[in-house]
Amino acid sequence: MSIKERLMADLQKAMREHDQVRRDTIRMARAAIQNAEKALLREATEDEVIEILNRQVKQRNESIEMFRQGHREDLVAEEQAQLEILQEYLPQQLGRPEIEAALEAIIAELGATSPQQLGTVMREAMTRLKGQADGRHVNEIARALLSR
Repeated sequence: MSIKERLMADLQKAMREHDQVRRDTIRMARAAIQNAEKALLREATEDEVIEILNRQVKQRNESIEMFRQGHREDLVAEEQAQLEILQEYLPQQLGRPEIEAALEAIIAELGATSPQQLGTVMREAMTRLKGQADGRHVNEIARALLSR
C-alpha cells in the first residue's frame, strides 16, 4: 500500500473515530501532496511523497521551536501531536551510529581528509541517505568526522 493510499485509508478511519488532530494533520499532508502534484503536472512518485512529508515534518519542528521560544506550550503540544502523526508515514530514520557508520564509509571511499571537502561528502551522503536522515544531522556529524 502506497503512502497516499495509507493516508486516504487513515483519513477515513480518523473521520469515523472523530479524531480531529489526526484528521486535520492527514488533510494538511494530502493538500501538500496535491499542491505538489499540480505544480508537477503529474502524480507524485513515492519518493516525492516522502520528500513532501519530510518538508511537513521540518515545518512542524520549526514551529515547535518558535512556539517554545514564545512560551506557547499549548501550541507546542498541538504541533508535537501533528509531528508524531506525520512521522508514522515516513521511513524509519537512521540513528546517530548508523549515520556515522555511513559517513565514515563515504569519507573513506572519497578519501576526504579535511573540512574543505565537506561539500563532496555531503553530496554523496545525501544521495545515499535520502529520506533516511535529516540533512542537518548528517551535516553536523560529517563536520565532526572531517575535523578530527
